[in-house]
Amino acid sequence: MSTAFTQQHQHSAFGKYKRWLRLSLYTILLLAGQCTATLLGRFYFDKGGKNKWIATANQSCGFPILIPLLIYSAKSTNHDSSKTKTEPRSSVMIPLYLGFGLLLAAMDFLYSYGLSCLPLSTFALVCATQLVFNAVATFLLNSQKFTALILNSIVVLTMSVILVAINTESEDTNLPKEKQLIGIFCALAASAMFALHHALLQLYFVKIAKTEETYLSLLRMNFYPMLIASVTGLVGLFVSGDWRSMGREMKEFKYGGVSYVMTLVWIAVTWQIACIGMLGLIFEASSLFSVVIGNLELTITPILAVFVFHDKIYGVKVISFLLAIWGFLSYIYQYYLDDQKAKQDKIDDGLGLSKVEELIS
Repeated sequence: MSTAFTQQHQHSAFGKYKRWLRLSLYTILLLAGQCTATLLGRFYFDKGGKNKWIATANQSCGFPILIPLLIYSAKSTNHDSSKTKTEPRSSVMIPLYLGFGLLLAAMDFLYSYGLSCLPLSTFALVCATQLVFNAVATFLLNSQKFTALILNSIVVLTMSVILVAINTESEDTNLPKEKQLIGIFCALAASAMFALHHALLQLYFVKIAKTEETYLSLLRMNFYPMLIASVTGLVGLFVSGDWRSMGREMKEFKYGGVSYVMTLVWIAVTWQIACIGMLGLIFEASSLFSVVIGNLELTITPILAVFVFHDKIYGVKVISFLLAIWGFLSYIYQYYLDDQKAKQDKIDDGLGLSKVEELIS
């Protein structure tokens, strides 16, 4: 019996090892994609881009690059006859895809508007409120438990955002303060939608997609809502009449038309990379975990912007960065404690079961 338990424990440890590898991979995808996409979005607006509907559609229109992965994953699933999979009905999934897609379109527009009105460091720190919004959403929808460390993380990150929001006049920018305040409002609204989107995705993975093949469900939940969001963004582009300015905008772009096109292409690609990482973290851990990792990007991107765009970092901004890092580390430590406790509980349960079986035999 002890040998069987040892083998079971080794198998469990190997599974944990693979899980942490997947978490690490998804974290790298999210951070690399989101940092690059945000910097390129700032580059687009700084070098002559003005069209917010183009920036909105561009955050979703990279979905066709997922088609080869979808085909390959679907074929692999069909050939795998060792598992019985029950896919959700189309009558359930179509409204979900539509709802998630429209939510993404609204969120992308607000993010684009906020980014066009704010320096990158201010925009990033205002977006840190998405952790607070997500904590509330996951508590209501997913019964997220709060501990002292999680509450500390939320409070500290909120303080970091407040420090930036009340010091917009210290920014070196030509934008009027009224437009900066509108940008902050748009970034806050987008952060609230972002948090709701993550919490609903976690609810979907737990309640609906639990019987689906993991990788295929991730790809589908990225592909179809992005398709809806792209169509919505294109409709907004043509209805608003902004499409007429695309040719002039390309000609007036500081580094030329080729640079303009390549900037938009790589924004689309990097957002898809970030979304795959985000969905993977929600599936493997939780929506709150994904948002915390995303908030780490909010501390990395402004630092990169100092070198790329020569942004200035004032004393208040440095304090805000330190508070954001403190809040991030608080949550990661709580997740580590929870993971260790869950691992120990499984070991204790296994030992107890083996002792009972020995007594029976």
